[in-house]
Amino acid sequence: MSPSKQIRVLVLNDMEKLERTLFRLEQGFELQFRLGPTLQGKHVHVHINYPAVGERFDRHRFHTLDWVNPTGREDDSDKFCSLDLQIAGSYQYYFGHEKSGGGYIVVDPVLRVGADNHVLPLDCICIQTYLAKCLGPLDEWLDRLRVSKETGYNMIHFTPLQTLGESRSCYSLADQLEVNPEFSPPGQSYTWADVGNLVEKMKKEWDMLCITDVVYNHTAANSAWIRKHPECGYNLMNSPHLRPAWVLDRALWYVTCDIADGKYAERGVPALIQSEHHLNAIRGIFWQDVFPKIKLWEFFQVKVEPLVEQFRTLLQTGGKTDGKKQLRVIQDPQYRRFGNTVDMNAALEMFVPNGPGAIEDCCNWLRKRLEELNAEQCREVNYHQEQATNCCLGTVSYERLAGHGPKLGPVTRKHPLVTRYFTFPFKESTLEHDLPLMDQPDKACHFLAHNGWVMGDDPLRNFAEPGSNVYIRRELIAWGDSVKLRYGNGPEDCPYLWAHMQKYTEITAKYFAGVRLDNCHSTPLHVAEFMLAAARAVKPDLYVVAELFTGSEELDNVFVTRLGISSLIREAMSAGDSHEEGRLVYRYGGEPVGAFLQPSLRPLVPSIAHAMFLDVTHDNECPIQIRSVFDSLPSSAIVSMACCATGSTRGYDELVTHQISVVSEERFYQKWNPQAKASAPGEVSLQSGIIAGKLALNRLHQELAAKGFNQVYVDQVDVDIVAVTRHCPSSHQSVVAVCRTAFKNPKHHKYSDEVPPMFIPGKIEEVVLEARTVERQAGSYRKDEKSINGLPGFTVEIKEHIQLKDSRVVKQAGVTSKGRNEFVQEIVFERLTPGSVITFRVSLDPKAQELVGVLRNHLIQFNPHYAAGSVPDKNAPEILKTPLTQVMEKLTLADMNVLLFRCDSEEKEDGGGCYSIPGWTALKYGGLQGLLSVMADVRPKNDLGHPFCDNLRQGDWMIDYVSNRLVSRGGTLGEVGQWLQAMFGYLKHIPRYLIPCYFDAILVGAYTTALDATFKQMSSFVQEGSSFVRSLALGSVQMCGVGRFPALPPLSPALTNVPYRFNTITNQQEQCCVSMAAGLPHFSAGIFRCWGRDTFIALRGLLLVTGRHMEARNIILSFAGTLRHGLIPNLLGEGVSARYNCRDAVWWWLQCIQDYCNIVPNGANILQCPVSRMYPTDDSQPQAPGTVDQPLYDVIHEALQRHMQGIEFRERNAGPQIDRNMRDEGFNIVAKVNPDTGFVYGGNRFNCGTWMDKMGESERARNKGIPATPRDGSAVEIVALCKSAVRWLVELNKQGLFPYTSINIHRDGKDNSSAECEPDVIFFFLNF
Repeated sequence: MSPSKQIRVLVLNDMEKLERTLFRLEQGFELQFRLGPTLQGKHVHVHINYPAVGERFDRHRFHTLDWVNPTGREDDSDKFCSLDLQIAGSYQYYFGHEKSGGGYIVVDPVLRVGADNHVLPLDCICIQTYLAKCLGPLDEWLDRLRVSKETGYNMIHFTPLQTLGESRSCYSLADQLEVNPEFSPPGQSYTWADVGNLVEKMKKEWDMLCITDVVYNHTAANSAWIRKHPECGYNLMNSPHLRPAWVLDRALWYVTCDIADGKYAERGVPALIQSEHHLNAIRGIFWQDVFPKIKLWEFFQVKVEPLVEQFRTLLQTGGKTDGKKQLRVIQDPQYRRFGNTVDMNAALEMFVPNGPGAIEDCCNWLRKRLEELNAEQCREVNYHQEQATNCCLGTVSYERLAGHGPKLGPVTRKHPLVTRYFTFPFKESTLEHDLPLMDQPDKACHFLAHNGWVMGDDPLRNFAEPGSNVYIRRELIAWGDSVKLRYGNGPEDCPYLWAHMQKYTEITAKYFAGVRLDNCHSTPLHVAEFMLAAARAVKPDLYVVAELFTGSEELDNVFVTRLGISSLIREAMSAGDSHEEGRLVYRYGGEPVGAFLQPSLRPLVPSIAHAMFLDVTHDNECPIQIRSVFDSLPSSAIVSMACCATGSTRGYDELVTHQISVVSEERFYQKWNPQAKASAPGEVSLQSGIIAGKLALNRLHQELAAKGFNQVYVDQVDVDIVAVTRHCPSSHQSVVAVCRTAFKNPKHHKYSDEVPPMFIPGKIEEVVLEARTVERQAGSYRKDEKSINGLPGFTVEIKEHIQLKDSRVVKQAGVTSKGRNEFVQEIVFERLTPGSVITFRVSLDPKAQELVGVLRNHLIQFNPHYAAGSVPDKNAPEILKTPLTQVMEKLTLADMNVLLFRCDSEEKEDGGGCYSIPGWTALKYGGLQGLLSVMADVRPKNDLGHPFCDNLRQGDWMIDYVSNRLVSRGGTLGEVGQWLQAMFGYLKHIPRYLIPCYFDAILVGAYTTALDATFKQMSSFVQEGSSFVRSLALGSVQMCGVGRFPALPPLSPALTNVPYRFNTITNQQEQCCVSMAAGLPHFSAGIFRCWGRDTFIALRGLLLVTGRHMEARNIILSFAGTLRHGLIPNLLGEGVSARYNCRDAVWWWLQCIQDYCNIVPNGANILQCPVSRMYPTDDSQPQAPGTVDQPLYDVIHEALQRHMQGIEFRERNAGPQIDRNMRDEGFNIVAKVNPDTGFVYGGNRFNCGTWMDKMGESERARNKGIPATPRDGSAVEIVALCKSAVRWLVELNKQGLFPYTSINIHRDGKDNSSAECEPDVIFFFLNF
């Protein structure tokens, strides 16, 4: 694997469906699927619709990925299947039977510009929107578009370039396939090829890309093709559920006509509606005139008498029911008046005649019930009518009364009372004449539903489909110029529409670098998926932009993931104050300053959609109307500092004072003329509006993204001032923009004269720019008749790339120091007036910069990423001249226990303890693992606010703890401590905000190097094993170590290869064998560290399988020396405080000896090893090592012999002093062999004796002194272990490796050999 290869790992978990989770990846990344804990060991297949090599994308065609198991082992921990991502788009994956889990991944496109086709990163984008109809003839476009080029934009967004509908809205298209003929001057007929040539010229010569809208939801009401193919819209034939809504719409139209003609003036409704009184009068007209006339309830009711007659006939003919049902209205699918019916089976079941004369009674009961149902339907329709009335009057109030509304004036046929919901392409007449038309198919098919939007509606629901009451309830905010398109479920439902829109899509993709999905949240997902697939077939790296209004990030993700949206449009104008504006910058991109270096192979984590952050979008109000003209520059500066795509709309930079309407604006944009005067109509220059400031900001934005300034910090200096920092993690250079917003006009609002000083860490290299909006003498604003002009009386006063001393905004800059390692410049402002911006380029203090470079140079040995920004260390300490790998290779595994682990109890035994973070908690280990476990959670989230990171920034305590802990131990561990100490020497002298990330880098390097050295000392099974095996093998290092005081009794002095150390207290050599902790943290130190049962259950896995054979030998022999009563102690207590209260430890010990002989090369030699007996007899005092030595096979024989003889004794010091919960009987120990079965048995109901050793402790529950699981008798595992041991010893005897063929027991006052006790001994040895 290449060090720079970026790999993301997606862990699959059973039943985990992530369709609403966004996973973004870049081309060139490798995606690996791995099995989570719930799927390991199962046969799992991963399917994905990412195209196989040589195939085209088909979102319905999935292929199965092949599993790769790099270790070839049976476990699934390292098994993965992978994708090399080279194609942009959205791809679905699923796994398991019946798609038990799955989701989507989105691969970003790669955009290229210029004659050299260089990459334009998404975060470099600076986009500007143009209303295409305002560009004039195509041959004049470059003069108008040059304004964007000269302002520093690198992408243009055009509204649709197609033929417009009669409303002249940019988004109401009459013909999706033809270029707007208005772009062709007299004598010319420009085509898509001409548009494409212009777009290509801008791409190659101006380094600018172009995108345009695609509109899938609707077409212009006057589109010629929709008249030929009315099936492409929602009409009264293919959507009869809309018939009642159409009737209401026609009735409301005639109310408009009557109001416009003055027919309702006498009833208080003049044509010019000006008061709430007028609205109340309109409400009365609706309820008194309209609703009674059109009788909408009839579309939802049944005709009673025909149904009663049908029912009577069924009763007379003996009709039968087929089950228990409720009587309810069944809606007529054609929505005819009184066309509904009921289920006669339900009626027959409800109304059963008791005799022939009761039929009429049943019919009367049914008639009554049908009338009740009709009344219920009528009430339901009344609810709809009430809502319709409220929605209509709300629209009238907004459009004609509200101060912020359009104030449409008198009601006319051009400006009706409410917007029509349906087209009516026939001559107007009367309502009575119109209504019969809906029953004439040749007419009804042309009554097409308009499109629009529904406030607060579910964006995944199509509001025009059956089941929706949006049209009858008048909840649609309709676009009366556009017809909603009806796609159905697929191309087979409306072939012409799908083919037409696919061709439209392919034309767009052919000539443009990307598309903006207009009204994306209302576009049927399956339609957008189909069309974008067609677009990407033409242009694989299609840039897809959308603006969503779902109100939910989770719902946003549904659209982003399924459609592969590259960037979501976000708007600074949505912020109500500067604080919120700054929060949006932080939210929409970049890592926090001082973020951790992430490994190239890491988990794939959910992300938010990439943002296209605009200061204002083209379909929203002008900021000057809402804020002030002085805010345009600082808000643009805040936006430009965002680490994402940014942009604006044409007119913002020129300070156009109104929204440039997509419907009514017919003037042209101004052209570029570098010499243009302020008041010159139709021309702009750098001096116009804030163009000069925007040019500098756009250049800065692109520079920051291109040079890797991907870390962001936002500081709310005061209520109006926002400071945004962009930081480069390799060079540690920063750019800090200080922006003083002016949401309110400074002429009318008093801003504070006191501007807080700023403290900027590091050295200010230059003022990148300082700018402010100023007034000038250029005449008053007059709206030009031909061109879209802005305020001439304002411009930008700007200076770029000046020294701090030359700034007119900064009064003084003093250098202060925050400790030895952080130099801060205090900035006092003089002219940071509302509407001002100043941007600083900041480097680290020269000394700190050098030390960071040196530190990065030493970190290259762990990750080549650190080469950027590194500098050679000319005065490196001697310890740093040796690669850490060479130092680590000298450590033993016992040393690794100290370096990596050791819990608080183990540390305290040495007089220390684990590091404790004030206000949080203590680390779990004193070694590196204690820190890395915390960092493993903090690092992926970049949680720099975590108490761990706070502690690092506040002081050097943790840093010193890590190194001093090792230095104090001396030896090779001391060398590692010195290496860390030397690295930390550099770390302490860099700015505190950088310490967490570099501390993490140092520790990660040291930790991974230690792991490599650890595994090299283990068996080939571990070295060649999976990551799961290696993780388990670390338990060997975690649990096995050497404490300050020896936990094991001394081994025989005659034994070779026993480790020794010098005891500084006794001034003598002492054995320092590795011992095994029974559990962390409670059984890890002192006399409670070692327990026989725990040790020998774990010894095979922790020591034998990992290749730590010598440590295993020493532990086996050490415990052998403590054999007493034929038992291995439960609690070892260093031998002198041992408790012999378990019956199973000796059998686990024997099993480990057997495993040792079988696993270790020449392992049977252990049987000859001398065992120094601490207790040669049951009652002897502890003996010094070497006093009584026996070969191990003698000790084994003794253990078997004592069991055959029978073990029965009372624990020494029995009573609460050794066990406060044990009952007196529990201290009596018995272990024998049943002469009839050969099974070992023993214990009583008041002691445990095996690993199921939970003893009751509650007096209240009456279980004190009673084992939770009684094991007296023949415990099954002891019987199995006994059989294993005896069979093994018999085999050893046959091989001449075990000298004993019989057991001597003392019975009835005499010694008996195996020959004299056939039933006992022979059965015991052989019949097992």
